[in-house]
Amino acid sequence: MVKHQPLQVYERQLCLSCITGIYGCRWKRYQRSHDDTTKWELLWSLILLFTFCLLLVWFYFWWEAHNDYNEFNWFLYNRSGEWSDGTVPILATTAAGFTYIAFLMVLALCHIALGQQLNLHWLHKIGVTAALLTTIVGVISVNQTWGQEWDVIPISLQATGPFLHIGALAAVTALSWIVAGQVARAEKTLFQVVVVLLYLSVLLGLYVVPLYITSPCIMDPDNLKPRPDVIGHQGAPMLAPENTLWSFQRALQMNVTGLEADVAISTDGVPFLMHDLTLRRTTDVGTFFPDRRMDEASHFNWTDLQQLNAGRWFLKDDPFWTVHTLATRERELIAKQSVCSLEQLLKLASYHNATVVFRLRRPSPEHPCYHSWINDTLNAVQQSGVPQSLVMWTPDEHRAQVRQLAPGLIQTSVEKRSPQSLQKDGISRLLLRYNQASMREIRDFSETHINLTLYTVNEPWLYSVLWCSGVSSVSSEAPHILQKVPYPIWLMSPSEYCLMWVSADLISFAVVIGIFIFQNYHMIRYRTSGMRSYNPEQIMLSAAVRRSSPDINVMKEKLIFSGQPQ
Repeated sequence: MVKHQPLQVYERQLCLSCITGIYGCRWKRYQRSHDDTTKWELLWSLILLFTFCLLLVWFYFWWEAHNDYNEFNWFLYNRSGEWSDGTVPILATTAAGFTYIAFLMVLALCHIALGQQLNLHWLHKIGVTAALLTTIVGVISVNQTWGQEWDVIPISLQATGPFLHIGALAAVTALSWIVAGQVARAEKTLFQVVVVLLYLSVLLGLYVVPLYITSPCIMDPDNLKPRPDVIGHQGAPMLAPENTLWSFQRALQMNVTGLEADVAISTDGVPFLMHDLTLRRTTDVGTFFPDRRMDEASHFNWTDLQQLNAGRWFLKDDPFWTVHTLATRERELIAKQSVCSLEQLLKLASYHNATVVFRLRRPSPEHPCYHSWINDTLNAVQQSGVPQSLVMWTPDEHRAQVRQLAPGLIQTSVEKRSPQSLQKDGISRLLLRYNQASMREIRDFSETHINLTLYTVNEPWLYSVLWCSGVSSVSSEAPHILQKVPYPIWLMSPSEYCLMWVSADLISFAVVIGIFIFQNYHMIRYRTSGMRSYNPEQIMLSAAVRRSSPDINVMKEKLIFSGQPQ
């Protein structure tokens, strides 16, 4: 009688089949291998790891850059001349690429955990290469066109650093299961020592990272300064077309303390509100003046400007994807908006006792008001009847003359200077982009009684960080969002943070030690149990794994026959 004993690889292992099949297209049992990964495949594993890390940073960058998506789209508009949301394809491809590469990383880790040879399929190699090259091109492009935005990463780490540390610690702690398994199965002492030292160095590095994490939100809550004032940047441009009366009215409904606008001068000396150099994005100038659609906005007179509609473009382009949230009455009001003059804005602000800060753009040398632009603007301020104490004057030209004609204006600078220099020139306010002032500089301005306003702040996390830093006010395109932030998103005292940090480290260390002990105990028990058995065909297969023979596949498919005659 003959007894049939199947090979171990014939056991049903659906999970293993899926893992090896998806990763390396090795669906058949005999295609699996426990041999060491080749150097070529190790190189591809390193490329996969590098691509994953690069995509992780790229994904994090675009996640935190949400605060400045409108700025990015405006940069694209200036280059192409057509308005579109350029962040949509970038976010879609980034999310798809990151998901794909992360999935391959998980499969690779599963191969290591199961002791399988890494053998990435050539289609996946093409995909990894495409993802890597696309990300590199994206990084280079952003660096050339929008380089200042990289500052969002260190700033955002002030809000996310403590929590990213916990997440990284949890991930590395979980990897200890794979590392411990590799060390327990390895037969070379040198390999075991190298792997353990490498892993422990990464782990210990994470344990001490909090020593280098700085965040203004790690502070005594009793030292938290009052909530920063919110200034409506171009009104409330997420809810209404920018620089229109309705946009400023919507901002005032959100309890802003001030309004910010960009001011140009018409050919007949009327200051009006316009952010772009031309009128083609935010008005229907192509309908009324098709031959002048590329002309600068300041080359029109006020009569011509009043004919233009400044609201319908908002309903058509939907720059912030918010039109669907508006009521029918709001859409009707938006469709009737026209170009707003500075005088109209000042009268509205005076009625609501709101501060006004405007950036005055000097016209070109051939403009009729090239020399009188300061006086024309001062005349508009005086004719509006707004109290001078509500107007923040930003142009540096002719400040001495402005002080004589309107001594009550709040002298404001948009150029970063030292507190001593500002005080010397009698400037009490400073308007900067949020990445232009560090925590120490914010503290220095506060101590010297320089009122610092940072723009453009749209995200609650950024608002919270600046609040904890001690900023007195921010300029925002999203006052309706910041209105819902009555307190910083998170605030911890140094003792609370230290307790969280030390507790996480201790738990991680205990889990790692436990996993290493369990894995070694399990492997020792397995080796001493005598369960492993070898047979001639298995030995021949192992010896012939690197030889090309037509009999090898046959051997892998055979059953081992062992029996005793009865």
